[in-house]
Amino acid sequence: MIDLNADLGEGFGRWTLTDDEALLSVVTSANVACGFHAGDPSVMRRVCDLAAERGVRIGAQVSYRDLAGFGRRAMDVPAGELTAETAYQIGALRVFAQAAGAEVAYVKPHGALYNRTVHDAEQAAAVVAGVRLAGGALPVLGLPGSRLLCAAGEAGLTGIPEAFADRAYTPAGTLVPRREPNAVVTDGDAVVRRSVAMAVDGRVEAVDGSTVAVAARSLCVHGDTPGAARIAARVREALAAAGVEVRAFA
Repeated sequence: MIDLNADLGEGFGRWTLTDDEALLSVVTSANVACGFHAGDPSVMRRVCDLAAERGVRIGAQVSYRDLAGFGRRAMDVPAGELTAETAYQIGALRVFAQAAGAEVAYVKPHGALYNRTVHDAEQAAAVVAGVRLAGGALPVLGLPGSRLLCAAGEAGLTGIPEAFADRAYTPAGTLVPRREPNAVVTDGDAVVRRSVAMAVDGRVEAVDGSTVAVAARSLCVHGDTPGAARIAARVREALAAAGVEVRAFA
């Protein structure tokens, strides 16, 4: 059994990046941009309405305040400020989720913040404190073995280990930085093969050809990957064919 999630609502005003409607026909959990790296009130409301209609769980994808860099630039944000900004983003999304008759079911950091919380205990603890400040014991998605999941557990929150269908892995089990070549896997066949291997065998091939153990409860397909909706549909079909039940964790 595995959850299939995607980053959605990554638009702003007249600018659109993710095919939200198509992806919401495939995924079981939607990581909705909360306005700091992408998204605006209208986009957030529309995605929450669509997700609620289709029974897709809504997650707050929190980020550093970095619209210009799409939340993928390294930033140094004081812990107290990061805690407040995390809570602020969750609270903003909760308004639209509840208006749609749903709720914010989990939290997932985005981009540079996600990668920072793999190793940085202080930033990880600040994000978890923000989740607690926003109210409710929300599950937190993160990389297996990350400081983020450790901090979530210490705070009494459920940490959900996550794998990435369309991102390259280092031999250490972390994601290859996007600035490096071939960091994103765009070949649909490769994405499907990797997804099944991670869900069934708990492994993935790293960039150096070695095998990395991946114990994941959720599998991510990035919404801004070219052909994301089509690839996600193929992944879901392949998982079902391999006997894997695709179901939301929250």
